Amino acid sequence: MKILVCISCVPDTTSKIAIDPSTSQISSQGLTFIVGPYDDYALSRAIELKESNGAEVIVLHVGGSESEALIRKCLALGADSAVRVDGNPTTSAQIANAIVSYVKQNPMDLILMGKESIDYNSGIVHGLVAGALGYTHFNPVMHLDVAGDGLKLEVEMDGGKMEVSCPLPAVLGCQEPIAEWKIPSMRGIMTARTKEIVVLPLETTSQIQIVKAEIAETARKNKMIKAEDAEQLIDLLRTETNVL
Repeated sequence: MKILVCISCVPDTTSKIAIDPSTSQISSQGLTFIVGPYDDYALSRAIELKESNGAEVIVLHVGGSESEALIRKCLALGADSAVRVDGNPTTSAQIANAIVSYVKQNPMDLILMGKESIDYNSGIVHGLVAGALGYTHFNPVMHLDVAGDGLKLEVEMDGGKMEVSCPLPAVLGCQEPIAEWKIPSMRGIMTARTKEIVVLPLETTSQIQIVKAEIAETARKNKMIKAEDAEQLIDLLRTETNVL
């Protein structure tokens, strides 16, 4: 079985986002980048399948050379090889098209990725990839097992979850608790240094340009209401917050 894990490189949730006034874009200065948390879940499950079923795990990222340290971390965790499609995509469709182009030349049995990235949160890349390739698609997947020639899944749905069986090939968007996050071993880190990261050109283009980024500032009013003034609280909820 060949498993492709597609990862995003996103700002750490503890980073403070700032706008570069000279470009009106998000400034990368001082930002710490990480592999998307949901992508980490997907990679961890892929590595578990490698250990239990002898699968081959390939990591793919669409982005610039600054992401290679994070790609090497994925190799240190246990991925067999990695591909970086070199470019700075501006849309989910551009990323999806790059993945589709690679898979058409390098067929996969299973494509895993996070249910969404935590920067733009579009959550549509896996669906676009599955639609273009004609693969089975489920999202968000909470449990994944190989069952014969197919998969057995638990998929979150409104009000609960459903258990499904599906054929391969498939594209899945993943979330917790599909696997536990892993920490690279020293041996894995040393081995990852010698593994090649194949770099391919980004051949897809986008007509969308990000003109300006803004940070929405929210200020709390912090109004204190005495316990005996319940009527005032109700009036404020009705007139200022539209809760009632």
